[in-house]
Amino acid sequence: MISDAKSAVSVRLTDGSIKTQVHKRRSFTQQFKHIFLLRGVLALIDMVYTGTKAITWSSNQQLEKEEQIGGMGIFLTILFSFALGIGIFIVLPLYVTKLITTDTLLFNILDGVIRVVVFILYILLIAQLKDVKRLFEYHGAEHMAVHCHEARKKLTPETVRTFSTLHPRCGTAFIFIVLLISIFVYSFITSEHWLIQFGLRLLFIPLIAGISYEILKLGAKHQDKLFFRALIAPGLWFQKITTKEPDKKQVEVAIASLKAVIT
Repeated sequence: MISDAKSAVSVRLTDGSIKTQVHKRRSFTQQFKHIFLLRGVLALIDMVYTGTKAITWSSNQQLEKEEQIGGMGIFLTILFSFALGIGIFIVLPLYVTKLITTDTLLFNILDGVIRVVVFILYILLIAQLKDVKRLFEYHGAEHMAVHCHEARKKLTPETVRTFSTLHPRCGTAFIFIVLLISIFVYSFITSEHWLIQFGLRLLFIPLIAGISYEILKLGAKHQDKLFFRALIAPGLWFQKITTKEPDKKQVEVAIASLKAVIT
């Protein structure tokens, strides 16, 4: 869980108790959170870094001291994740599209469509893994707890479980919007050289992230308007894959983490 002032991660230990780690946020992202577009780029970086740290810390709670992952392990994990993401979601669609067509407009549209399809298939594939299913259940618990807090209801497992697992400001919704916006932005990139197309796609990632973040914020703020509901709808649909119904114990962990950042 993250607020403007704190970030917290909670984990249930093997003895049944819940352990919570809290950090004050002095991130550079906070200094630029009011700057249009730039805040979206920094939010994406912060999301990857904070998420990786949280997952690493929670995993370490189940390991012996000599088996735990340190700072270098986190750095290498992030580096590998970026390399894997670029390979799967930029290089692969570009290569496949090149085999199908060379028409500029069709190339860029088809490249974007393939990228979205590959991403959906990737999530559907990893969702079959036992550990990922459990992660998605905790993701659902997180959303339920946030909904409950925003509705100013008491944070109890019984009350929290009455709320939806879908949330308009979800990080995975943000990523999905990034994929959709990339189709539009990349349609303006024209070059016959594959390497130039690849380089320009990397170069435009910050702009795409910035635009997507602003759309996500507007959509969450104006959910009563049809236009904005339509903008965030794909991200909400996608959360039907990345969130699952949690059990009571998972909700208790989400509540512990949320309480740590709001008190």
